Amino acid sequence: MARHNIIFGRDKELHQPAYAGAGQQAQSWQPYQAPQEDLETLYARPAATGHDTGRMTMRDALNAITATLGVIIVVGAVVTFLPTALSLVMGETGAQIGLAIGMGALIIGLIGSLVMGLVNAFRRQPGPVAVLVYAVFEGLLLGGLSGMLEMTYPGIALQAVIATFAVAGTVLVFFRMGILRTSPLLTKIFMVAMVAYLLFGLVNIGFMIFAGYSLRSGLIGMVIGGIAVCLASYSLVMDFEEIQAGVGNVARAYAWRCAFGVAATLVWMYIEILRIIAILRGSD
Repeated sequence: MARHNIIFGRDKELHQPAYAGAGQQAQSWQPYQAPQEDLETLYARPAATGHDTGRMTMRDALNAITATLGVIIVVGAVVTFLPTALSLVMGETGAQIGLAIGMGALIIGLIGSLVMGLVNAFRRQPGPVAVLVYAVFEGLLLGGLSGMLEMTYPGIALQAVIATFAVAGTVLVFFRMGILRTSPLLTKIFMVAMVAYLLFGLVNIGFMIFAGYSLRSGLIGMVIGGIAVCLASYSLVMDFEEIQAGVGNVARAYAWRCAFGVAATLVWMYIEILRIIAILRGSD
């Protein structure tokens, strides 16, 4: 019993300071209050934007698209009007030199744009360097093709550029108005039409090699060209929807994939419109 009392006595002595301290802490405890100045600073701070969070903004997409199309237009314009400029300086000899340079640019641009197009298409996230290199090759391709047609049909390149931007601008306006949208059914039709278009292109290449005749001429050529422009317009709607869905939801670097898609679609549209105008002017 004495041992029991001693133990309880020691417990009592040990617990008394603890309870006393807890009581003092309970009496002195008060909730924390943030300084009023800090709260006002937090409320006054602007909300985080997509740029701050590393997400793609509409400005990022527009900047990438502008840079890509700018490179294509500048390179293409230089190559296109090089034969005309050299002919003014050196006469017929200069024109021939310009056409030879344009033919070389066409071949280099065709191979380079095909390779870089596949690289950008299969890369998980193409960067600015790859997309801009692709733009250079596309500029060489379009410049060489437009330059050769420009010597036969003066002014055709400018006509095709204006028509391309007119069609693309109309598609953009209708998209912003909510008139043009994609759907699962239309996308399936688009994919089937694309396969048929590619098969027709392969058959046409065979005719050109073995028969020396192109199926992309006359009325058939205009009809195929018109269908291709419609397909390119739908592809442009798909590109716009991809940009719209990506804003605020994907990394900023994704803007270059969007720029690649828009550039590829507009190049395709320009080539088809250029063919249609060439057919129309050739039939005059």
